[in-house]
Amino acid sequence: MRIVTSIAALTAVLQLSACENAPWSDRASAQVAAFDQPAAEAPPEKPAIPAAHRMSIQPLSEIADAIAAGEVTSEAMVAAYLDRIERMDRSGPTLQSVLAVNPDALEDARRADAELAAGERRGPLHGVPVLLKDNIETADNMPTTAGALALKDNYAGRDAPLAAGLREAGAIILGKANLSQWANFRSEESISGWSALGGQVRNPHILDRSPCGSSSGSGAAMAASLAAGTVGTETNGSIICPSSMNGVVGFKPTVGLVSQTGIVPISSTQDTAGPMTLTVRDAALMLDAMAEGEGHGFAAGLSDDALEGLRIGVLRFAEGDRPEVSARFDEALAVLSEAGAVLVDIEEWDEANETFWPDAFKVLKAEFRATLNAYLASTGEGVETRTLAEVIAFNETVADVELALFDQDILEASEAEPDLSDEAYQNALANVLSTTRENGIDQLLAEHDVAVLLAPSTAPAFLVDAVHGDQYPGGVGAGWMAAIAGYPHVSVPMGMARGLPVGLSFMGAKGDDAAVLSAGHAYEIRSERRVPPAFVATARARPEVKKAMSPYKAD
Repeated sequence: MRIVTSIAALTAVLQLSACENAPWSDRASAQVAAFDQPAAEAPPEKPAIPAAHRMSIQPLSEIADAIAAGEVTSEAMVAAYLDRIERMDRSGPTLQSVLAVNPDALEDARRADAELAAGERRGPLHGVPVLLKDNIETADNMPTTAGALALKDNYAGRDAPLAAGLREAGAIILGKANLSQWANFRSEESISGWSALGGQVRNPHILDRSPCGSSSGSGAAMAASLAAGTVGTETNGSIICPSSMNGVVGFKPTVGLVSQTGIVPISSTQDTAGPMTLTVRDAALMLDAMAEGEGHGFAAGLSDDALEGLRIGVLRFAEGDRPEVSARFDEALAVLSEAGAVLVDIEEWDEANETFWPDAFKVLKAEFRATLNAYLASTGEGVETRTLAEVIAFNETVADVELALFDQDILEASEAEPDLSDEAYQNALANVLSTTRENGIDQLLAEHDVAVLLAPSTAPAFLVDAVHGDQYPGGVGAGWMAAIAGYPHVSVPMGMARGLPVGLSFMGAKGDDAAVLSAGHAYEIRSERRVPPAFVATARARPEVKKAMSPYKAD
């Protein structure tokens, strides 16, 4: 098959922006047609699209079923995704969302196919290609870098437990996703989605917009279907924000459900990995493999009727003041109500005492210093920076790359923090946990007699700005509550705002991961508001924006 040139692909995909209100399956078919058309000089008849290329934009669960049924091989799926990465990530729209490709992925896929032919299916993800954020260790011939030059030779030679769990379920590790360097805990002037090793990740919906972070590459790659599923990590919003802004599903589990071992850390209190996928069912399938222990049954436990009679607390205080977001939120509330949910408005909450935010930052800085020093001490001989202080000093020696866009003030502030035995840290930790747990999410659930809390996830994506850094408008969402508390949170697409995705957040109490996933799933199957990316260069390329920003002409 003659693959479309990058310019032809991009031109064809621009036409998809007019299809925002069609069911996602129809839009997905349009996306396949756009990316797999023959080049302009080819014969007019359209050649058949190989099954793996057609399948590559389908949900993970459908890909897994097709591999199990022998309708497509794992090798063909890996090859199709590698082709998409080459045409869309390395060239074409140039998303820069994939930092490294596993050189052994095709060999691993052939082995999975041989196992299946012999009647051996390892698990529900057998042969399914996935990308991991590049702060998660794998035993493959790829370093785990957190996007930093200091870790460019960090070949772990070991799987993080979550990576081992994915392999045990049959998944193929396709490669590593780009990210905000050091999981966006380097500078208060940072640019989300930028790393020294990977460059700037682009949002596939509008390419000059932020993919958010720090799981930037995981979100952008998933939206562009560069893998069947991706894994991100979150300390405070790093799964939810890029999932919302790239228009995919993202699930942040209860902290501790997925092991923190083998992940370049920030916070022992808040860090967790989680799946980023096209559907909630896909996320549940991946979580079943990633979670500690056995027999969770997150995917099997999803209920299409989970909204019937479910009391949902609507966090009106976290809705924000953006009309286009509120319009999508109102539409989502209507879907929930029609499905039988009982909506309870929560107009206000005294979110924090005067020391809450300084204390929250202090906790992260202190835990970052302690956990990163412990992690660096465990790395192999290829890593020469063995402490945070040595990372700071190293960055000064390569300042033309590492410090060209923004400084490292958070690293420096973290190095100045005392040990975790310090009373000030202990008091700060107690404050932020009580505020977000017993006086926060737990209190809101109990006082309003609701099972889950609901809010828009974030505002639409802001511009990538190499001069001023991130310019997030704020005011939308309350995901920080679940992040600091360590409680479960899922973001599900709820539509588009001026060509950019916005997500709907469901949050619950500690350990209520299954209930949160089920609520998100039941909403998702009724709303179908995920929109494949249009790869528009700038918002001005959208017809309605271009017309409005041009001189008036009478029709």
